Amino acid sequence: MPLLSIAALAAVIVFSFIAPLFYTLDPLFLDSHAILLPPSMAHWFGTDRLGRDLLARLMEGGQISLVIGFGSALVSTLIGLIYGVSAALMRGGFDKLFIIVVDLFLTFPTLFLLLTLVSYVNASVWILIVIISITGWMGTARLIRSESFAIASKPFIRILRIGNVHPIKIIFKYYAPLLAPVVLVNFTFGVGGAILAESGLSFLGLGIVAPQMSWGSILSGGKEVIDIAWWVSFFPGLLIFIVTFSLMNISNALQAHWNQKEIR
Repeated sequence: MPLLSIAALAAVIVFSFIAPLFYTLDPLFLDSHAILLPPSMAHWFGTDRLGRDLLARLMEGGQISLVIGFGSALVSTLIGLIYGVSAALMRGGFDKLFIIVVDLFLTFPTLFLLLTLVSYVNASVWILIVIISITGWMGTARLIRSESFAIASKPFIRILRIGNVHPIKIIFKYYAPLLAPVVLVNFTFGVGGAILAESGLSFLGLGIVAPQMSWGSILSGGKEVIDIAWWVSFFPGLLIFIVTFSLMNISNALQAHWNQKEIR
């Protein structure tokens, strides 16, 4: 299952970033004679209600969805890593402030916090990356803080601190290798969550706006014609499912691998 998931994820990345070099139909081209055509040899995934080729749009939209997913996961993981490790190292007042800030963010439901932030700005790729990162770093930070406290209690870390070894050296040389499994697992979960968050916002009309497109916005455009043109909603939904399901399988496999390693 992990190998199949990696292969499926790689196939979607190739589909989004490399396939457009060979499939050259314009995703913005309006064809009044090809409105809501079902999948065929001329249009492999059919067309939408404006006569645009759905396969070309899914390739173009996949680039934005994947960039937002991986970008948001990377930023939120970095925030959680820096904040979590700092709280464990400094402790005292900084750690208490950390708990207050995290609990404050967790008080608000993530979806409503996303909707509130997006409603005050014009959504774009980079704006969505920042907003999704702001609402998604808390779980990673709490987990890394907990792991960092466990590492800090190890005898060799105490010896290093007594020997006045620079904290930066301790973090990069000793903390980083031990935290790498946790960070990687959380990153893979974060990518799937960010793609779903962007898709949800675009489905509600608060995400990517025309002429840009994402899988979520394409899915949203198909909800009004789903009874007569199932393919407009089916294919973007299928791609979202493949990516998130593959990432979940990869995360579970990584977690199981490192748990077995710790038992040994």
